[in-house]
Amino acid sequence: MTRPPIVSVQTDVPELAAFADTVAQLIRDIPGERALAAAIRDELAAVLAAGFDLPAEKTRPDPDHYVMYPLHVAPDGAFSIASAVWNVGQGTPAHGHETWGVVGIHRGTEIETRFRKPPAEGAPLVEAGTSEWTTGQVTVCCTTDDDIHQVRCGGDEPVIGIHVYGADIGTLPRRSYNPETGAVHWFTSAWAGGTTE
Repeated sequence: MTRPPIVSVQTDVPELAAFADTVAQLIRDIPGERALAAAIRDELAAVLAAGFDLPAEKTRPDPDHYVMYPLHVAPDGAFSIASAVWNVGQGTPAHGHETWGVVGIHRGTEIETRFRKPPAEGAPLVEAGTSEWTTGQVTVCCTTDDDIHQVRCGGDEPVIGIHVYGADIGTLPRRSYNPETGAVHWFTSAWAGGTTE
């Protein structure tokens, strides 16, 4: 699978621009992935608690599938911040990220089902629990060694999440899983308005 080129994006939301600067500094200062993700989780929780507005074009659901709008993509691809939007009734397949990730809910309710990482390719997935995340809540959604979940809109309005990943998630090859068989399909998420897998 050929990886699309990384295209730098700078947000014009002041609160998120400052948060992106903080994330870049944390990446420089904290070498361990789990400690880094925990620190970013705490920073994102503070940003959400303080409040900020997203441009309407970054919160618009697609009638056919969930969308991810790039808010910030580091020039070197070291991290990205996205607005991820699921309309009512929409969700994802079980999937991995191949990097660390932190998710905070800007608006709405997200239902997350986690799976244990299988011991080998082709092994059926085993559920590891389901959580409901609501406005203002933040979670470390993944690290490279604990990396499979499935999410969906859990309310009667679209859910908008602020996602932070340790890569340009719009160009990173990732795994999608059939939970019953463990079969793996590689895909690349597309930034809204970009190319698809």
